[in-house]
Amino acid sequence: MTTRQDDIRMRRTVPILRMFDAELTKQFYIGFLGFRLDWEHRFEDGLPLYMQLSFGGCTLHLSEHFGDATPGAAVRVEISGIAAYHAKLLGQSYKYARPGLEKTPWNTTELSVQDPAGNRIHFYETDEER
Repeated sequence: MTTRQDDIRMRRTVPILRMFDAELTKQFYIGFLGFRLDWEHRFEDGLPLYMQLSFGGCTLHLSEHFGDATPGAAVRVEISGIAAYHAKLLGQSYKYARPGLEKTPWNTTELSVQDPAGNRIHFYETDEER
């Protein structure tokens, strides 16, 4: 049977990011960025944590498992209302991050943050959306 390119559909992407400290990670993603904790999983007490967080259409998996990911990854997240999100983040006075907005030569406005494991999240809005 021949498969045509039109028969193949890729769906959403869910990056897996490495974490080392679950509580600091939750403070960052849930407390600061406003993500929701969807679920957590450990095979048993004392073993590494794996969890899913989401905010609107963005879903992230975070893992303490050694082989799941490398710290220092970068993820780009398309967002609408970046100026309002920026104001919300700054209004929290989170002591570990005070992100700025950057206008790029490729016609986006971007806000970048680094999580406790060194992963970088780049939120961006295209100028056409604004």
